[in-house]
Amino acid sequence: MAVGDIMLGRTIGELIDTEGLQAPFLFTAEMLRSADITLGNLECPISDRGEPEPKTYAFRAPPAAAESLVFADFNLVNLANNHSLDYGPLALADTLEALTAQQIQTVGAGMNEAEAYAPAFLDVNGLRIAFLGFMDVYPSDYDYRKWEASPDAPGIAWAHETRVRDSVLSAKAQADIVIVLLHNGYELMHQVTAEQQKIAHLAIESGASLVIGSHPHVLQRIDTYQNGLIAYSLGNFVFDNFLFPPNYSAILVVELSPQGVESYKLVDIIISLNGIPQIIPHEFHP
Repeated sequence: MAVGDIMLGRTIGELIDTEGLQAPFLFTAEMLRSADITLGNLECPISDRGEPEPKTYAFRAPPAAAESLVFADFNLVNLANNHSLDYGPLALADTLEALTAQQIQTVGAGMNEAEAYAPAFLDVNGLRIAFLGFMDVYPSDYDYRKWEASPDAPGIAWAHETRVRDSVLSAKAQADIVIVLLHNGYELMHQVTAEQQKIAHLAIESGASLVIGSHPHVLQRIDTYQNGLIAYSLGNFVFDNFLFPPNYSAILVVELSPQGVESYKLVDIIISLNGIPQIIPHEFHP
């Protein structure tokens, strides 16, 4: 199962502190736990250190947020996004340490270039799956290019075409299935951009079976391409202060085999103003 943006700061962080670590996933944890693998895009650092970057939105979740992800049985999160360094490298280091301590794998960010671009691997039911994370966000209020990891500096993995191609090819040589998590597109836009399509197609052409997108905060279309599946944006999952359409979203459920994606479906969710998702009962759909 895959979900979109998970932001555990602001009022959601306050809920974690006051109502307990289960608060963000109170209504969805049972379903998420039923999957062999559960993943999402973590849209905030988990830390109580660092100073906010000079940008419009700088998020930070309390240290207990890592246990919230454990409560919902998340196995892996993407950190290649435009909020992982909102509170600088100290908070990123804390995030990586907190998630590792809870045995939650990460992709897309690290304390150096090698870590940021490295794949994560999960072995389930005899299937070895590799995961990669990349970001390509247009600089609007802030130039995120400076967040790209370097050989001796922390940061995120940038979706350069050569990087995506080479990383997927390398991961495919070590796994049965490759899943690429992309953070790109434009916020609040349902339309898929040419660049989103180009990089997703490149990932599939290079050997990925599944591409899962985030960043637009709204659901975008799902395409089949060659032998792969592309979900261009899964929208929000846990995120406060949004109204329609971003607070209508979905959980992507995918069945994988050694041959790739066998089937998929969407489970509809609705997100309250306080940011907490609930599953829409099936009987509401004729």
